[in-house]
Amino acid sequence: MENFYLVLAYLMIGMLLKRLPAMPENSGLVLNIYVLYVALPALILKNIKLLTFSYALLIPAVTPWLLLLVVVASVLLLSKVFAWPREVTGALLIVLPLGNTSFLGFPMTEALFGQSAMPYAVVYDQIGSFIALATYVTIIAAIFSPTMQKPTVKSIFVKIITFPSFIALIVGLLVRDLSLPPLTYNLIDNLAATLVPVVMIAVGFQLSFRFSKSEISPLISALTIKLMLMPIAAWLIWMALGQEGLAVQISIFQAAMPPMISAGAIAIMAGLAPRLVSGIIGLGILSGLISLPIVFWLLQ
Repeated sequence: MENFYLVLAYLMIGMLLKRLPAMPENSGLVLNIYVLYVALPALILKNIKLLTFSYALLIPAVTPWLLLLVVVASVLLLSKVFAWPREVTGALLIVLPLGNTSFLGFPMTEALFGQSAMPYAVVYDQIGSFIALATYVTIIAAIFSPTMQKPTVKSIFVKIITFPSFIALIVGLLVRDLSLPPLTYNLIDNLAATLVPVVMIAVGFQLSFRFSKSEISPLISALTIKLMLMPIAAWLIWMALGQEGLAVQISIFQAAMPPMISAGAIAIMAGLAPRLVSGIIGLGILSGLISLPIVFWLLQ
């Protein structure tokens, strides 16, 4: 639970900074630029060495990708039903499929399920959330960004390959087996460690509990999909396939995590409903204080 309290503290710092007259109105944007171009690539470079593939860990490896299909279908359907603007649809497609499966997921998994459950949590995060962040999220951000007028295949491709997180993924794969100077690893680790504090302070700075009438339906839909539909869908998938055990439990628990902070930062930087995204992340974390213990209890 300590990481929950840290996130709440960062949110409060951002909200308090917003009240200071000395803080420029675009402070949240500046912080997000730092995250997008420095902290997030550093996190990807740090984690790339942790990627491992094993047939024994297929359940947590496959689950996030199956849920991604469920979430994308749900968002596109609701978008048509409620006639959401294009930027709202793009924002939800980025924020909802991915959860906070490392910063919150790892410590909560270890605390509630024990050390033996950690390999499943790591695989879910690294093969699912991490790769999706560097690929799927990059593609969606490029397609739905309002700065792109009538996107073409070429323009989308250029935007993808020049996206900082994608560049970091490619560089990380190229140097994965190389031995770099210790100073390089220390620099990457230190920069990666700034991601969560800086992003959450930025979210707190931009967080508003006042939403327009048009933002209510996507906000409620987002929290329902992320905190309820995803763990239920994960449970239904594996129950239908006759699977059970710790791997299934951890996959369901990871699926129930609040929205990923890094994905929210990318959505905001892409200009996709920043106020709505900040609200979904902030309220999602607060709601997770209640929903995650309930999911754990139901899995016992």
